[in-house]
Amino acid sequence: MNTNTFARRSGDRGSTMVLSIFLILVVLLLATALIEAGNAMAARGHGLDIAQQAARAGADKIDLATLRGTGQVRIDPAAAEDAASAYLAQLGETGTVTATPASVVVTVTVNRPSISFGSISVQVTASAAPLTG
Repeated sequence: MNTNTFARRSGDRGSTMVLSIFLILVVLLLATALIEAGNAMAARGHGLDIAQQAARAGADKIDLATLRGTGQVRIDPAAAEDAASAYLAQLGETGTVTATPASVVVTVTVNRPSISFGSISVQVTASAAPLTG
C-alpha cells in the first residue's frame, strides 16, 4: 500500500516549480505595468508643468499700444508665440504655440525612456490668458 501511494505522487513531482515560475512571471509583468504607468503619469505631469509655464510666458506679452490707447488688455500674438517658443527651447522641449489676442495655447510632446516599450510619448496642452485687476 505504501509503494502504491508513492507511485501516484511521483507524477506530481515538479508541479509546484512550474506554478512558482508562472506566479513569478505574473508578478514581474504586473510590476512592469505599474512602473510604466508611473512613468507615464510623471511624464504627463512634467509636460503639463512645461506647457502651463510656456503659456504663461506668452500671455505676459501684452499689446502695449492697445492698452495705452484704449485701456483694453490684449496679447501681442507674435511676441507671445516668440516668448512661449523661447521658453520651450530653453528647456529643450518641443511643442506648438498658438496665440490670439485673447489667449495663448501651448501643446508639448514629452518623450521619456521606457523599461519595456522603447519610449513613452505624452502630449499635453495648456492655455493662459492675461488677467487684470
